[in-house]
Amino acid sequence: MAKMTLEQFGESVRGALAGRLVSLVVFGAAARRGSADAVDTLVICDRVDSGVLTTLAAAVRPWLKDGHPAPLVFSQSEWTDSADAFAIEFSDLKAHHRVLAGRDPWAGVTISDEDVRRQLEHELRGKVVRLRQAFVATSGHPAARGAAVLSSVSGFLTMLRALLRLSGGEAPADRAALIAAAAARVGFDPGPVTTLALAARERRTFKAADDDAQVVAYLAAVTRTAEYVNGLPTRSGGR
Repeated sequence: MAKMTLEQFGESVRGALAGRLVSLVVFGAAARRGSADAVDTLVICDRVDSGVLTTLAAAVRPWLKDGHPAPLVFSQSEWTDSADAFAIEFSDLKAHHRVLAGRDPWAGVTISDEDVRRQLEHELRGKVVRLRQAFVATSGHPAARGAAVLSSVSGFLTMLRALLRLSGGEAPADRAALIAAAAARVGFDPGPVTTLALAARERRTFKAADDDAQVVAYLAAVTRTAEYVNGLPTRSGGR
């Protein structure tokens, strides 16, 4: 059986939710690169209740069977009130998205630079601590250490995109170009991070010994990025 196309998915959601649908948006890798095995989507409704969720679940069932994640679901009021809580995610989504149905979701939504900086520092500090914890816990277990590192890469790249935009630069869609631009600004070795990022994208198995130079360099890159963000001046602007 043929897989559900993105256009068919959009028609299914729009037909199911009818007047209750505010916006249906594609974001993530599919919006940045134009294609992805798993397509991320966002549904904004007038309000969210059990009826909306049940209706949406039935409409997206074939989409889920094709291997795509379930859509994120917001009510209109939740969406407009969440830019401070999800500043990084909103910034990344705004930079790379496509509206499949409904209206532009960004009208009236402002993403504060200071909210981005504050969340970015929090997320990076947390990632450093968790990576150190994993480094200790997986000593002597190369497969477990490799898996822990690769699973963290996607989130780190999201933070690098947010950092570049916050610093007034462009955030390239290509992973290698993104890492190179961030490394030049922050001051870390882009080579090992790029190697791990490509391995994560290609879902390759990665085993890391306790003294693996790539893992050591990756941890140093995340640590240096956290320090860099901590030193950024407070900004009052927004986007």
